[in-house]
Amino acid sequence: MKHRGRHRRRRRGAALRAVLTGTALALTAAATLISASQAEVTEGPGALKPLTSPADTGPLRLQEDLVPARALDRLTAAMGRPVGVDAVLRSADRGLREAADCSSGDRASLPVAPAAARAYCWDPADTAGDAWRPASVTTSGAADEDGVWGTHRVVLAGWTHSTTAGRPAERGLARVAFVDADDPAHLAYRWVLLVVPVDGGRNYRGLASGISGMVWYENKLLVTTTAGGADALYVYDLDRIQRTTVDGPAIGRVPGGWSADGYRYVLPAVGSYRYTDGRCTSSGPPCPGALALDRGTAPDSLVAAEWTAPGADRHARLWRYAFSTDPARPGLLATDARGRADAVEAFRTRTGGIRGVLSYRPAGADRASWYVGRLPASQDGHGGLWRQDTEGARPARCGADASDRCWAREAGSLSYWPATGEVWSLSDRMLFALPLADLDRSLD
Repeated sequence: MKHRGRHRRRRRGAALRAVLTGTALALTAAATLISASQAEVTEGPGALKPLTSPADTGPLRLQEDLVPARALDRLTAAMGRPVGVDAVLRSADRGLREAADCSSGDRASLPVAPAAARAYCWDPADTAGDAWRPASVTTSGAADEDGVWGTHRVVLAGWTHSTTAGRPAERGLARVAFVDADDPAHLAYRWVLLVVPVDGGRNYRGLASGISGMVWYENKLLVTTTAGGADALYVYDLDRIQRTTVDGPAIGRVPGGWSADGYRYVLPAVGSYRYTDGRCTSSGPPCPGALALDRGTAPDSLVAAEWTAPGADRHARLWRYAFSTDPARPGLLATDARGRADAVEAFRTRTGGIRGVLSYRPAGADRASWYVGRLPASQDGHGGLWRQDTEGARPARCGADASDRCWAREAGSLSYWPATGEVWSLSDRMLFALPLADLDRSLD
């Protein structure tokens, strides 16, 4: 694949920084343990229940709707030649700080058990006021098997703006932090605003939707949409990042060029998937929440979890779609002749408030394990992390009373990086990673 590359960096002092960071994370976990151990032990979600009847799987069917090539070409002709991920990273203008340099409040949002191996807090300008909140993460480790895109190791983090706070023009917008992760001690990032072409590619609008789930696969970025309609996913092509030319508050075509509320780059959608049964409802299609990539299936698959309120009586669905193996359709879902994508596997779990999902089958195992990170029913404090399959469920435990509220505060999505064996995730304040092996040990 033309995007693949090999890149290795070593920095003097990296080992020392790793020790200091690990010490800071351990102290944070110890300090948090007391309060976390006082939390109640919640009822487990139990074993996954397979869903096989057409009545159960039918509402999961998607209809693919690709933006016409002529519309995309018209937008490109007007805005100029697209740039790639490397160009965005070269212009990174913000830095992430290692955990040892973050506030105690930021570190308190990290998991208690298993503890993060690496963690970073964002530029303070991006967390001030809490109008913008992170929720989703994916990496070049998911995009390509060697974990490198172009010449870089990359982490993408999806943020959504509040629908009630801040300037009206910003409310509900979605943006992605493109993080250069080549040097673990010096992560830098640049914002890219997600947009949707309109008027046949003559203009674009901001994507006004929460992006609680996000997966980078090949050259496509798939994100969830919660705009209240039938759309479940939007699709973006990372070879079509466009530069803006006007630094102003408007979004779209303006006198003198193209604007995006002050962002230098925009990423226009190239397609979407919508439920054939209409908008998500409690009795119909699920409201999409977390997403993840599973490379352990044949073909590779997109994993999804239904969003339900924490503590709600309604149980959530977990399911997967196969990715297309057609070379002419890189990063798109497998569809039939009518452009429909059906779930190839589905389950129901007795849990709610799922913010992160991951499916992984170790070599030699006869079934995949499903990891779910969920919010606490009280909407206060740390959430829980469970590993489930069709035989049962096990939680991460912490504290003297073996509480299961040990995961990150306001935890975000989960993304597995096969080349390093790491799982990346987000709290409401921090970006962090830990080995999947550590996660499994905490669940045994």
